Amino acid sequence: MDLKTILLTESDRIATLTFNRPEKRNAISYELIEEMFFALTAAERSDVEVLIITGAGMAFCSGMDLDNLRTITSRSPAQTLADSETMAKLFRAIYEFPRPTIAAVNGAAMGGGCGIATLCDFTIASEEAKFGYTEVKIGFVPAIVSTFLIRQVGEKRARDLLLTGRIFSAEEAKQFGIVNDVVSGEQLMEWARELAGTLTQSSAASLLATKRLLSAFAKDALDRHIALAVEENARIRSTDDFREGITAFLEKRKPHWSGK
Repeated sequence: MDLKTILLTESDRIATLTFNRPEKRNAISYELIEEMFFALTAAERSDVEVLIITGAGMAFCSGMDLDNLRTITSRSPAQTLADSETMAKLFRAIYEFPRPTIAAVNGAAMGGGCGIATLCDFTIASEEAKFGYTEVKIGFVPAIVSTFLIRQVGEKRARDLLLTGRIFSAEEAKQFGIVNDVVSGEQLMEWARELAGTLTQSSAASLLATKRLLSAFAKDALDRHIALAVEENARIRSTDDFREGITAFLEKRKPHWSGK
């Protein structure tokens, strides 16, 4: 596949997947999702032992692409359900990737981008990075990521972050247990590669087995919770508030919620 929205490179048994839409703040488009699946499969089939995910430019990943948002409210129920299932498959593919994963968060990680940063085994953030599960701000539901976030930070903290949709700093993210380390922007990729290099010094077979075991521990609960999340994700898109939230966001105005 001719990759247009991401870059996939390999060096010293370390693969680096870079969101490569800096002019769009690396927003998630349908094309980017398709290329992510391709890149994850390619990396899994290669002999790399660690995967780093990062973003080009000033942002890690700013959430859903505006061009996709403009069309999302006109999609059929079947299409919205398929969209939800696809995003769930992508999140799970990252979470269950058989080799260690490192998110090197170089800037804003919002909505789905924050979800991707959450899913990696290790999350390293620059001091300038900002995080937010902002879906409620546009009448959406952070359904799929909630199934993973609650396992990491506990229910009380997850309720805070998901219900307020607030933006929080890299240092806060570290306090919450979402981020492992906070470093300067200049040190970010060096730090991520150093961690990756440390991981490659361990037995690749042991790392594979450990990740397989961790995925197995979570599988039954994730199966149930993600099924519920996909349904809720699709259901909210049929509401008036969702359409109003998207429209208001695109028009850069305050939404007028109806509660329907």
